[in-house]
Amino acid sequence: MDLGISGKWAVISAGSKGLGRGCAEALAEAGVNLVIGARGKDALDAAADAIRSEFGVKVVTAPGDVTTDEGRDALLEPVPFPDILVTNAGGPPPGLWSDWSRKDFIAALDANMLAPIDLMKRVLPSMIDKRWGRVVNITSMSVRAPIGVLGLSNSARTGLTGYVAGTSRQVAEHGVTINNLLPGIHDTDRASALDCAAAAKDGQSPEEVRKQREDSIPAKRYGTAAEFGSACAFLCSVHAGYIVGQNVLLDGGTTNITM
Repeated sequence: MDLGISGKWAVISAGSKGLGRGCAEALAEAGVNLVIGARGKDALDAAADAIRSEFGVKVVTAPGDVTTDEGRDALLEPVPFPDILVTNAGGPPPGLWSDWSRKDFIAALDANMLAPIDLMKRVLPSMIDKRWGRVVNITSMSVRAPIGVLGLSNSARTGLTGYVAGTSRQVAEHGVTINNLLPGIHDTDRASALDCAAAAKDGQSPEEVRKQREDSIPAKRYGTAAEFGSACAFLCSVHAGYIVGQNVLLDGGTTNITM
């Protein structure tokens, strides 16, 4: 399927690895030029080189921490008025409700709620002027079914979800869509870190924890960054203009809900 977005520009935060990298590659395959950001310059440069080589699109790197004003300035400096924005940031650490201080919550809000909101506020006016734009926020299945040990993530990402619910419906008439992708467990560094944390806590090996988690998923496997990226690319396509303010689960059937 021709997604109809070849030649457009996308800005992707945390795009050097994992789900962000999957989105970057899927958009590049559709002919979209990229600005990708991440904190690690070496991994960022390697990802950019690989994407350029495989897909022949323009790829600009923007090293920096997207949770800071300076990092967001750097991310948007190469292309201040992109056609597509994909927001993404690593999730806060797991723990118990009694573990987290106000400082921990502020850090989670900065990374997983306030940073994507600020990026949206910066790019939406130009998208409205062009009467076309796509925003996809990578959040978590936990906004539909909270996960106890991910209380920081539950809180911050649910706040972002509420913001998108209202804002997306205010900009839709201008040809701009905002949607959220809600990943379940995907085969990424984040999943490996959570598996290792659970293994250390329960006295198991990471492989045993992963097998147990896979058995709990109806699809009986972890998702891949490539299939996640394909879903992102479709939401960014010309075919998705009537999809507004949605929370799309990609969790292998884990979240057992009817709506």
